[in-house]
Amino acid sequence: MAFPPAEAIADVIRPAAAARGLDIEDVKVSGAGRKTQVTVLVDGDDAPDLDAIEAVTRDISAALDEAEANREIRFGELEYTLEVSTPGVSAPLVAPRHWRRNRNRLVRVRLDGGDQVVGRIGALADDGDRVIIATSTGPKGRPTATGAVLELASVEQAVVEIEFSKAPVVELDLAGLDFYDAVTRLEELDK
Repeated sequence: MAFPPAEAIADVIRPAAAARGLDIEDVKVSGAGRKTQVTVLVDGDDAPDLDAIEAVTRDISAALDEAEANREIRFGELEYTLEVSTPGVSAPLVAPRHWRRNRNRLVRVRLDGGDQVVGRIGALADDGDRVIIATSTGPKGRPTATGAVLELASVEQAVVEIEFSKAPVVELDLAGLDFYDAVTRLEELDK
């Protein structure tokens, strides 16, 4: 008997994750025979800690058991290992919620056409289609805030960068503004 597809598993476990304020980011089923593994990646607006991961793992396991008992999904005689984790810092930003969750972090963006932008993630527009990218120029001790409004539809790839030094305060200030205040600030800086 074939193992249930990842989409069917995601549909079953999504309510368990949502009850804890988490989203299912990905479900992977790998392996064959007796060594099948179900890997579930969850994330939330507040990054889940180990206690939250432990709790949602229990809930997901219970949801899978109940779905099998109700014949919504069938595992048959196959044994599996359930692993629940977060996507981690290297996961690409592909949905508006990913940008919102990583606000104030440094991001490397490759745009359609190949141009690259490195900047700090600011506020997301209410429609989720645009985001503020805060940058700075000038001498290290006296940088000036700069930035841009980035259309998410123009993003080919975006990944959070690991930082080893403190972020420039002017970037954090711009990234901390709400979207429309940041747009106004950028317009003032362009004058």
